[in-house]
Amino acid sequence: MAKITVNFEKCKGCGLCTTACPKKIVEIQKEKRNRKGYFTSVCIDDSKCIGCAMCATMCPDCAIIVEK
Repeated sequence: MAKITVNFEKCKGCGLCTTACPKKIVEIQKEKRNRKGYFTSVCIDDSKCIGCAMCATMCPDCAIIVEK
């Protein structure tokens, strides 16, 4: 099973990771903002992650790490 870790201070909530995820488990959360004022991405269900790292590949800020 894989785990997605998002560096919330690097993430600017562009949404590229959400469109790249084949399982549609990465979303932009709307609860809190980072220091720069962006809503950031978050994995809503780690148990469904297949570890493909498409989210991390698409991230222009290298804010996502996928660990297997």
